[in-house]
Amino acid sequence: MRLTNWGKLLVIALMGILAWSLIKAASSADAQSSASGDSEVFSPAHTTALEAVRSFFNWRRAAVQPIAFTHTVHLANGLACDACHSGTDVGPEASLPGVKFCMSCHMVIAVEKPEIKRIAAYQARGEEIPWVRVYDYDAAAHVRFNHGPHIRAEVPCETCHGDMTKQTTAQRVVNMNMGYCNGCHQQRKASVDCVTCHF
Repeated sequence: MRLTNWGKLLVIALMGILAWSLIKAASSADAQSSASGDSEVFSPAHTTALEAVRSFFNWRRAAVQPIAFTHTVHLANGLACDACHSGTDVGPEASLPGVKFCMSCHMVIAVEKPEIKRIAAYQARGEEIPWVRVYDYDAAAHVRFNHGPHIRAEVPCETCHGDMTKQTTAQRVVNMNMGYCNGCHQQRKASVDCVTCHF
């Protein structure tokens, strides 16, 4: 028996509903298990079945930043990436700008804008801006990424982070999975040995 296009769509929809029901049931069971004080975990790498599914399919929630920092404006005004994200040429992580760094310019520039007032409020309270990292790897992947060698090899920032001149608040626009990273390493004739990235 051959399925029509509508039949195929119906089968796909039913499979999706079944998968969603299973995920919801697993999530509910996980919640009941934690509420009862049961200390069992789903696996050593994931505490819940839902967390394992999210990790497997690389489903991530969009990072919501406390300040709607606009990369577009700053890059258009001539700031380079490493002006705010210092240390990338020597260390593993790109630093995120602190409140004092931001206010070194914004004590006099655009002081009436709502987002600048929010930064000033963090400074007045003696708090750092609680930035949310946009790019990172799931701990279960055991990936160790180091910016330093990539910067020294002159890999442009947009290779991994996308064109920031077209983004306001940073978004995860490049899916840096194993296939993506391996493809780039092969293209640039960099090592694809497992221990280059995994530990």
